[in-house]
Amino acid sequence: MDLILKYFPKLTDRQREQFAALDGLYRDWNAQINVISRQDIDALYEKHVLHSLGVAKVVQFKPGTEILDVGTGGGFPGIPLAILFPMADFHLVDSIGKKIKVVQEIASALELTNVKADQVRVEQLNTTYDFVVSRAVTRLKPFLGWVRYKIHKSGNNDRPNGVLYLKGGDLAEELAEVPDRYRVYDLSDYFEEPFFETKKVIYVPKV
Repeated sequence: MDLILKYFPKLTDRQREQFAALDGLYRDWNAQINVISRQDIDALYEKHVLHSLGVAKVVQFKPGTEILDVGTGGGFPGIPLAILFPMADFHLVDSIGKKIKVVQEIASALELTNVKADQVRVEQLNTTYDFVVSRAVTRLKPFLGWVRYKIHKSGNNDRPNGVLYLKGGDLAEELAEVPDRYRVYDLSDYFEEPFFETKKVIYVPKV
């Protein structure tokens, strides 16, 4: 929790309670259904929660914003972002049912009324959103193909609607495949921990 408060000191008491509860909830559920690697569970706040909140350094979602989290796994980045932006609406999807069960139970335990979680492939969705977020589910080019028609054209945020993709490593080759306009944000500019040295948010606006 200290790590979250270091970078997000203006949390409400309710948000602090919800973030603090994540450790126990994920430990309990991870013992039943493995959604986080065993070696990462002790680094939950750094490698999963704070990493997810890197999206908030690029866009501050305004009330009423609709966000789709594709391939959410155990609920990242959707759950931490839903805590941080309680007035925005989040739809978390994954093709693996047991992972969605964990997400649903954790969202319920945290009383996150702004979260909906479904076992579904993104290609099957007929709805559109302001933003699509995800953590490295595949290479960026095919991912953009999956979600291109899932994004509204107009929105009320400070940035145009689009994709916010969390990924790490050397992305030069991967980004060379992408014809879209994009911008890369280095999370090391916002978070000083060594884990974030190669971590990035790739922002692709709707065109």
